[in-house]
Amino acid sequence: MDKLILIDGNNIIYRAFFAMPPLTNTAGQQTNAVYGFTTMLLRLIEEHKPTHMIVAFDAGKVTFRHEGYQDYKGGRQKTPPELSEQFPLLKDLLRNLGVPQFEIESYEADDIIGTISRQADEAGRQVMIVSGDKDMLQLASEHTTVALIRKGVTEIELYGPAQLREKYDLTPEQIIDLKGLMGDASDNIPGVPGVGEKTALKLLHQFGSVEGVLAGTDELKGKMKEKLEAHAEDARMSKKLATIFREVPLAHAWEDMVFTGIKSDTAGPALAKLEFKSLLERLSLSANAPVLAGDGEGAETAEAELDITVVGEEQLAALVADLPNISALHVETSGENPHRAEVIGIGFSSLERHYFVPFSLLQSPAAAKLREWLGDEHAPKSGYDLHRADLALHWKNIPFAGAAKDVQLAAYLLDPTEASQNLNDLVSKYGLPRLAPDEDVFGKGAKYKIPELAVLGNHVARKSAAVLAIVGKQEQALLDTDMTGLFDDLEMPLSRILADMEKQGIAVNMGDLRELGKEFEAQIAKLVSEIYDICGTEFNLNSPKQLGEILFVKLGLPVVKKTKTGYSTDAEVLEKLAPYHDVVRHILQYRTIAKLQSTYVEGLLKEISPETGKVHTFYRQTIAATGRLSSQFPNLQNIPIRLEEGRKIRKVFVPSEPGWSILAADYSQIELRVLAHISDDERLKEAFLQDMDIHTKTAMDVFGVTAEQVDSNMRRSAKAVNFGIVYGISDYGLSQNLNITRKEASHFIEQYFEVFQGVRRYMDEIVVEARKNGYVTTLLERRRYLPEINASNFNLRSFAERTAMNTPIQGTAADIIKLAMVHMDKALAERGLKSRMLLQVHDELVFEVPAGELELMKTLLPEVMEGALKLSVPLKAEVSYGSNWYEAK
Repeated sequence: MDKLILIDGNNIIYRAFFAMPPLTNTAGQQTNAVYGFTTMLLRLIEEHKPTHMIVAFDAGKVTFRHEGYQDYKGGRQKTPPELSEQFPLLKDLLRNLGVPQFEIESYEADDIIGTISRQADEAGRQVMIVSGDKDMLQLASEHTTVALIRKGVTEIELYGPAQLREKYDLTPEQIIDLKGLMGDASDNIPGVPGVGEKTALKLLHQFGSVEGVLAGTDELKGKMKEKLEAHAEDARMSKKLATIFREVPLAHAWEDMVFTGIKSDTAGPALAKLEFKSLLERLSLSANAPVLAGDGEGAETAEAELDITVVGEEQLAALVADLPNISALHVETSGENPHRAEVIGIGFSSLERHYFVPFSLLQSPAAAKLREWLGDEHAPKSGYDLHRADLALHWKNIPFAGAAKDVQLAAYLLDPTEASQNLNDLVSKYGLPRLAPDEDVFGKGAKYKIPELAVLGNHVARKSAAVLAIVGKQEQALLDTDMTGLFDDLEMPLSRILADMEKQGIAVNMGDLRELGKEFEAQIAKLVSEIYDICGTEFNLNSPKQLGEILFVKLGLPVVKKTKTGYSTDAEVLEKLAPYHDVVRHILQYRTIAKLQSTYVEGLLKEISPETGKVHTFYRQTIAATGRLSSQFPNLQNIPIRLEEGRKIRKVFVPSEPGWSILAADYSQIELRVLAHISDDERLKEAFLQDMDIHTKTAMDVFGVTAEQVDSNMRRSAKAVNFGIVYGISDYGLSQNLNITRKEASHFIEQYFEVFQGVRRYMDEIVVEARKNGYVTTLLERRRYLPEINASNFNLRSFAERTAMNTPIQGTAADIIKLAMVHMDKALAERGLKSRMLLQVHDELVFEVPAGELELMKTLLPEVMEGALKLSVPLKAEVSYGSNWYEAK
């Protein structure tokens, strides 16, 4: 039997935005609303298996209702840009999922849904309407069920006529009368002042309708009678506004609503682009789009004929003889963590011939000359993710040097917003002979298995051949985009420096780490005991259900939000409840310490190498669109240092040699200094040239006060807007940060731009430049393309504009610390120093330094960092040192 699901797109994405925690992809796009909407959509599909489906959207802000009532929806605040920018992302994803969507000029989603449901109802078709808006209940009928979304987007209440009668003792048609009497503040529908749901229901149970109520006012007394008589016209108009229009002129046929299931060929890449990995796994989809030969420009061609040799001992001599012609290789590994990866084998390619060497042969005495070539820095090699290859080989005692061209790094520079940069994608992009997907060769997950030698050798050698073909195409592209210097002089050297840092690792005092664990355990036990004493009972603190019962039933605290399983006790809820009861502050403290214990004490203990006694992180160069590095296995950039307990984690990181020190230096407000240079704003430059506290200076200028008059709240507000400008914050974002109204936040931002007119001018000019060029650049010519900068869709365009404003700032800051690392590596080598660079954490560099070099390094490190790039304001690096990382900060 046909089953149609009609989804109120605007309502659900709005609910998802405010229900879901912030979520941003590596391109800097907010995606939480799209993620929440999609999870709800997939659940609907799985549970209800529709044969037809429509997501309806409002088309524009003005509808036919405004003709009769200009203030319709007039009280609504402007949609936060963090939400409005997600509408085009959702609509694009729905297209790729294969879910039909409708919007019709001058009509709201409600009206589209009302019209389609009426037609389907008349045809006897089964319909489910999905919305969080109670107005939709008026559409319930024998064949139409309304699924009312509750608790964010996690819980659904189903209503047909029977359920409406049971809950409200009303018919579906009377829902309109209910709205006519009580109004709706969200739509600026007035109703009758002082009449809420309870009173409206009582009146309708007595009189049946708005018209009946107004005709029967003689039966009423006192103020209620006066209100109804004084606002009779408001009630009639409110009922009219609340009535869903069910005669929309539809240009869509029943066939346009057919849903045949998720389109796997386009859904996978679309979900991957948004970085919804959990949804990809849930649907068992591939991130790669299948591309057929002859599909047009950039299409993959059929597998090419290649001269491939799977090398055994008898073929080694021929490969060694051909090494002067070999310029590309591919190191095939298994395992995500390169420090623990297994090396399966290596493909080698010259223009004429291609080879595969199994790892067992590479380790044998017969392959000594091949290993020597791999470690020769004067033998240039191209490859894919040579950084990972270097680490994997290192831990197998095979030196690697001579990395010249990394096609993954080049692809990242040429388009840093591309979510996937794997070799198969690059082959497709450049129209080269296709590669078999790794899943087809090795299997996936538990089915992973290394194939027979002939299949393995053919696959890996084709990868090195692909690298060789890609290099030439990328060299020209880098030249055309003025990024050859950025690639050759910054990113490629940095790749080797990062590998050296990662091999070195940072020592961990395991005894201190365990002691810290005991300290945290004692704090946790004390907090748990105090919480139990305050609550007068013991319960499972980690159970949201039990905690909810204690807080909201036993202690009677106000309910902030609910989930499908009961009361919400997430961090946001507890922060709001903290002023109401001491126990909430204890619970927040308990969660903080428990997280430190599990993630950073127990987590670090698992990551310490038994061979070296160190942790060896892995820096990714190709993740963040701004050029920032990202750390994993473990992530040492995310150690929380705002709380003293979090800072204590740094105490366990120590020098690896006795008598050495940990020395750290970090840039002071590097992004704001870059902004001062790029914008040429005189007031901003003045602050840095006179070495003033920038947040105090901003507060002075914005509030028109002296330095002595700047209080902590003023400075906090100035700091929030300073960094907000750098990261493209909106009035909504600033209001959340400062816990003020959006109107106040908007006024503050306006004041800022009134004072810092150079910043305003820069932001206007960079958007114009981006529209003209289609991209923006950092001071080192790193590009970020903005294809939506000229989009007719306002939301797409506004996100691109904000990205245009902040990318040159954030990207240049990222470039500067990378430059400092390259310059510092060179300075250490030229001076023959033993000091070692260990970590890069955002704007901070961490070294271990022998006693004899400490005085020199205290001078050399800030000197190199401050001289990394010449700006119109000074760069400032603050240096500190100690017996561990904690003391060095």
